[in-house]
Amino acid sequence: MKLIQKLVNERFASSAARFLKIACYFVMAFFLLCLVLSCMGRQTFTLHASTGTYDRAIYAEEDHSPRSRSLTVSMPDEVHVQTMGGDQVSLATQIGLSLMFAVNMVPLFFAYWFLSRVFANVHKGQIFIEQNAVYLLYYGLLQFFTALLAPFLKLLICHLANRFSVSQISIATGQGMFSTLVPSVAFLVAAYIIHYGIHLQDEVDHTL
Repeated sequence: MKLIQKLVNERFASSAARFLKIACYFVMAFFLLCLVLSCMGRQTFTLHASTGTYDRAIYAEEDHSPRSRSLTVSMPDEVHVQTMGGDQVSLATQIGLSLMFAVNMVPLFFAYWFLSRVFANVHKGQIFIEQNAVYLLYYGLLQFFTALLAPFLKLLICHLANRFSVSQISIATGQGMFSTLVPSVAFLVAAYIIHYGIHLQDEVDHTL
């Protein structure tokens, strides 16, 4: 009970909210960095070439030595690229890989922006307000629809990239769908609870 009282202390809650708001900004900056690295051809995949199979290969590497890769990013999905003559990964394949990476990163960037707005309001002492309910709702909806639609969008991008490319992408996606769905539903419920609580308080104030 003492621990709970300490956690709900206004001064502690305000400091924690400020820290979490700054943490959200760092996470958003990290997402942008990852997206830039992906667009620069530093996204890893399993390469199947005539000379062999290479794990954690990247489009920007000059050879298949791990020393030439340096800073890289990867998707949670299993991605394979098969070269068809010349052992070269085409530009269309690289564009497809970056678009599939963006399908995850862009919604996450905006989701954490909404979350940072909630922490900014809590830091100001504005906790049970309609704006926080809306931001939590947007966060939950972004995560929910990303979990449901991202696998299908990645498959579509993979199909389109393969139509315009000599090298071919294959992807195994959807493994982390439920691990994203459950937290998104929790945020949707939290948004509803805050909205309902505000509505009840408005009714009480109107009655008084």
